[in-house]
Amino acid sequence: MGFQQGSIRKAKIRDIDIRDLGTVDYEETWHLQADLAAQRAEEKIPDTVLLLQHPPTYTAGKRTEDSDRPTNGLPVVDVDRGGRITWHGPGQLVAYPIIKLADPVDVVDYVRRLEQALIQTCEDLGLHGTGRVEGRSGVWLPAGVINNELKPARKIAAIGIRVTRGVTMHGVSLNCDNTMEYYDHIVPCGLADAGVTTLTEELGRDVSVSDAYSSLSRNLVDALNGDLPVHS
Repeated sequence: MGFQQGSIRKAKIRDIDIRDLGTVDYEETWHLQADLAAQRAEEKIPDTVLLLQHPPTYTAGKRTEDSDRPTNGLPVVDVDRGGRITWHGPGQLVAYPIIKLADPVDVVDYVRRLEQALIQTCEDLGLHGTGRVEGRSGVWLPAGVINNELKPARKIAAIGIRVTRGVTMHGVSLNCDNTMEYYDHIVPCGLADAGVTTLTEELGRDVSVSDAYSSLSRNLVDALNGDLPVHS
């Protein structure tokens, strides 16, 4: 029995294997995901979540347009996930759930659970008011005046997934204390009218990947098992 779509369940479905990979090359990890997803589809391994960081890397999803691509000449890895272009790098906590979804597959429900895990992680770390923006993936802070400065809506966590043979790949990235420099050279997620931010920037204190690690891993497991209610 795999991940159950639809209503939230009280009981845990199964243990989820959490793997800490440290800092790993993007393409190497992409191949690892594909291998694990194939094993999961054949019931050779349990549901698994990979937690990691990447060296600085631009990745472009299937909807990326030429105008989104970096202006600094750095290479881009074109990948098989949804969404457009984004950046991964040190100070950003990345999670790749390799989860077998129940049939019929409900991708929207799965994404909502990932979003809820990220929202709860921000709450745990003291950042309140994060949520969803209609028609846009990921987790956001709304536009508003902060310290006498008008700020646009800004994304603090990105989501991009692929489902193959009923098993998920790719996943989420949470900006902890990473640099913003690399975002200046792309149109992040193809959204020219929005910003990107970090936990450190919003909270006014350093929030590292290690600070967010246990919270995000716990909240992902709880969300996928149905122990963390999903709010609209």
